[in-house]
Amino acid sequence: MKKIIIIFLFISAHLVAVNKHTVAFSPIQSSTVQQLDTIKVDSLKINSVVKEEAKKEVKKEVKNTKDKIVENLTPPPIWEFFSAGKIIWAIIFIIIGYLLIKFTVKLLERYAEKFTNQRITIKGIIPVVKIFGWIFIIVLIIVGVFQPPAATLIAVSASLGIAVGFASQDIIKNIFGGIIILLDRPFTVGDKIEVGSHYGEVVEIGLRSIRIVTADDSLVSIPNGELMNESVSNSNTGEANCQVVAEIYLPITVDTKRVRQLANESAQTSKYIYLNKPIYVLFFNEVKEGRSYLKMRLKAYVVDIRYEFAFKSDMTEIVMKELLQQNIIDPKDLR
Repeated sequence: MKKIIIIFLFISAHLVAVNKHTVAFSPIQSSTVQQLDTIKVDSLKINSVVKEEAKKEVKKEVKNTKDKIVENLTPPPIWEFFSAGKIIWAIIFIIIGYLLIKFTVKLLERYAEKFTNQRITIKGIIPVVKIFGWIFIIVLIIVGVFQPPAATLIAVSASLGIAVGFASQDIIKNIFGGIIILLDRPFTVGDKIEVGSHYGEVVEIGLRSIRIVTADDSLVSIPNGELMNESVSNSNTGEANCQVVAEIYLPITVDTKRVRQLANESAQTSKYIYLNKPIYVLFFNEVKEGRSYLKMRLKAYVVDIRYEFAFKSDMTEIVMKELLQQNIIDPKDLR
């Protein structure tokens, strides 16, 4: 019992001591809270000042960066990139490039003429060599010799683009037409094409125009821009051989069976014939000057497109001679 009373008294004394300590601590706690509130307000002000200073620093950095970009993009005077040495080196590169391109083209042309089957393919490479050769030389001179900064290139390109766009619209149209011809390849050098009233062999495809040689050995230049709006007929489409049609008018009473046989034999014996493809003999009725005629069309392939007109002449001469010698037609019927 004594132990219980002693423990009770000890607990009571401890509770009284705790209450006194709490009462004594309360003023101190209140003061501390006030100090904390003051510190919190001061820290908010400091954060606001720091944010304002950071914004000022960012704006300053942005302004400095913009000034540097504008300074870098402002091109220096163009004459600073020209000097006697650079101009001499540019001329040397142009001369060397011209000679290399000319030598390559001559070599390809000579090689193409030796091999009939590869002639069209090899000659189709020539315009590509010319165009990309000059592009390479120009880029080499600009980048390797003059070495202008990007700002100058942009400024000069923009100025030239505006000037060329207004002054030479037709030239630009022809250049784009030449590039499209090289990419789309509706015909190549060596093909026989018909454009409008002109028919002949393509001998050159340039950036501005193409050149064809007609049957009477005339050189005709056709702007590439016009080709974009014209129908183009290609006789051989990249092959050395092509179909040739020889036409002969005969009396309506002629024996077509004998004529067909004779025409076939005549074509097979021609030195220009390409026998890997078929020979056709067709007859059509036509009326001329009030009289009916049979128009015979002898269709055969020549071994080389360049023999087209020689084959036509050969077939007309041989067939007519044989028809008269074998009395298949009467000379009076040809009057």
